[in-house]
Amino acid sequence: MSVVVVLAPLYGAAAVLIREVAVRLGGGWRAIVLLAAAFGIFQAGLVDQALFNLGFTENTAYADEVGAARATTVPLLGFSAGSALTYVGNHIALSICAPIVIVESYLAPARRHQPWLGRPGLIVMVVLFVLGCSIIFFDEENGRKGFLASPLQLAFAALTVLALIGAALLPRWRRRPRPVARRSPHPLWAGILVFGARFVADPHGWAAVGLQVAVTTAAAAVIVLWSRRAGWNQRHVLTAWAAALVSAAVFAYFVPNYDPHSRLVSAREALLNDIAISAIVLALLGGAYWRLRHSPPGSIEGALLTKRATRDQS
Repeated sequence: MSVVVVLAPLYGAAAVLIREVAVRLGGGWRAIVLLAAAFGIFQAGLVDQALFNLGFTENTAYADEVGAARATTVPLLGFSAGSALTYVGNHIALSICAPIVIVESYLAPARRHQPWLGRPGLIVMVVLFVLGCSIIFFDEENGRKGFLASPLQLAFAALTVLALIGAALLPRWRRRPRPVARRSPHPLWAGILVFGARFVADPHGWAAVGLQVAVTTAAAAVIVLWSRRAGWNQRHVLTAWAAALVSAAVFAYFVPNYDPHSRLVSAREALLNDIAISAIVLALLGGAYWRLRHSPPGSIEGALLTKRATRDQS
């Protein structure tokens, strides 16, 4: 319960703020993904600093991962390329994008591409985000764990975050390409593609890191191409990000439960935890698909063009 109380303000507020920025600037999912990557580096590089603390999981059930992390250490900067892929990738898919698309799928089509908050709401989210970051940064036992990255490492993380934010704010993301005449594939294919990419390789060792980067890049490129086709809609987007969420829920059965207090979790407790998570994921996704089934599908491009036309007339 304490973990939820601490992490909810950080991750929840981050997801809401990222979506608000992307929607207000008209950047769409490309901007959301870039901002989510910036958040991943910010969280792992500047807040809990697990990115640079190669022994971050030493006293947990993931102690065996320490050796694998050190095998892909980047010289001078002192971080694990394999761990960086895991941290940033999970933040993009699980912490930010999956929650956003699930909530949007529950909304009426007209509300999916509009801001959620006014100025008071934005201020509350910023306060919650800063509070969450502060709790983790100053928690010497379960947060930053007494580790402090070097000035070079902190500067590298900060510059990477700024570069990703700058890329997300580029005006080019506001120009929507015209949908091509070719129809987009069934939403299930987007899910299969993402699910397969998530299980290609665990990034342990430089060869596995290279394979994971290549497969992820290829899958992302295919998704982008499909998204430009006629008929691409909310069901496609939900299925793609839902596949990442389902893959994480499935993978949880094959790895130990993470406990920041280094407490040994029994096999029965671990199984119950995994089943509970699976039930929550299925319930959320089932409700989202039910909601989409009972609302007009509409293409994302059409909704955005309608919104832009309405804004230009006002």
